[in-house]
Amino acid sequence: MSNPQFRLGVIVNPFAGIGGALALKGSDGAQVREKALAMGAEKKANEKMAKALSILEALSGKFTVVTAQGEMGESVCVSLGLPYEVIYSPSCTQTEGEDSEKAAQAMLEANVDLLLFAGGDGTARNICNVVGAAIPVLGVPAGCKIHSGVYCVSPAAAGQVVSQMIAGELVSEMEAEVRDIDENAFRQGKVIAKHYGEMRVPAELTYIQAVKMGGKEDEALVLDDIAAYVSEMMEDEPDTYFVMGSGSTVDAIMEYLGLENTLLGVDVVRQGKREASDVTASQLIALTQGKPCKVVLTVIGGQGHLLGRGNQQLSPEFIRHVGKQNMIVVATKQKIRGLHGKPLRLDSGDERLDAQLSGAFTIITGYKDKVLYNAV
Repeated sequence: MSNPQFRLGVIVNPFAGIGGALALKGSDGAQVREKALAMGAEKKANEKMAKALSILEALSGKFTVVTAQGEMGESVCVSLGLPYEVIYSPSCTQTEGEDSEKAAQAMLEANVDLLLFAGGDGTARNICNVVGAAIPVLGVPAGCKIHSGVYCVSPAAAGQVVSQMIAGELVSEMEAEVRDIDENAFRQGKVIAKHYGEMRVPAELTYIQAVKMGGKEDEALVLDDIAAYVSEMMEDEPDTYFVMGSGSTVDAIMEYLGLENTLLGVDVVRQGKREASDVTASQLIALTQGKPCKVVLTVIGGQGHLLGRGNQQLSPEFIRHVGKQNMIVVATKQKIRGLHGKPLRLDSGDERLDAQLSGAFTIITGYKDKVLYNAV
C-alpha cells in the first residue's frame, strides 16, 4: 500500500505587514492598505512564505499544495515550481479578511493535513474563526502585529516544522493562543490585546520532564502520565461514554482507574465505572447511540494499525457516530518511533471512511504532552 501525498494548505495574506515600515501601526482596513501602497509600501508576505516553502524542496514528490488563486498562494507555488491545486479564487485583487476565511473553509473541506498561512494577528483571527481546533495550523510571521502564539519565530522555522511533518517525523502538538490588538488604540499609544481563541499548532518535538531519562522514555512513567491525563479528561466529562479499545496502553489506563479491563476486547466507562465489558459491535452501538461518546485507541506496535486489528467491534457505523474529533489516540513516543516514519494504518472495513479519517492525528504521549502523526 503506497502512502498518499501530504496535503499542505497554503494561504497568504498578500497585504500583511505593508503598514509596518511606514509606521502605520498595522495593515487592517482597506484605507490603511491603500495609503500604504500609495506611499510606496512593498508587499512582503509572499516573499516570507517562499522562505518557508523553499525548505521543502528536498521533499519533492512527497507533498502537494492546496491553495488560493494569485497572490493568496498560487504565485509563490509557481515561483518555486511546487505542485499545487487552486481551490479558492478571490473576487477582487485587493483581498480582505473574508477571503482568508473562505480559503480556510475550502481547505477544511479539502481535508488538508496542515494549514500554513502567512500574515499577522488579523489573519490568525480569520483562520481561527473558521478552523478552530479542527485541523493543525501554523503561521509564517508576515504582519505588523505578531502577538499570537500560532506563529513560528521565523519563516525558516515554519518550513522546518512542516518538513518534519511531511517526512513522517514526530512533532509535538500544542494549543496556541490567538490574540490581536486594537489598531486604532495602538495608533494612540495604547496596547489593548484581546484573546480570540486557540488553535492546534505543530512544534519541534519536546519531552516533558517526567519522561526524559537519559534520552529515553521510562515506559512505566510514561504510561502513568498518559493514564493521568486521560483520567482528567474523563473527570471533566462525567456524562460522556468512554469506549476503551484493546491494547496494553489502554490496559494501563484502566489499571490506573482501578477498573477491570478486557485486554483483547472493548469496554465502556462512564463516571468512573465500567458500564459494559467485552461488548460486541451491535451492543456498542445500542449503548452509545445518541449519547456523548469518545473512543480511546492505541497503536499496535511495529504494525501501526489504529483500526481493524483487535478492535473490529469498532464498526464503521460506530466510528462515524463518534467522529475523528472524538477519537483519543494514546501511545508512547517510543512506540511511535518504532514505526520508523511509516504512517498509522486505518482499516475500518470501509474505504471511504478510512479516506475521511486519514491525515494528521493527535496522539497523547504523556501528561498534556501530544504529537501529530499521519494516518492512512
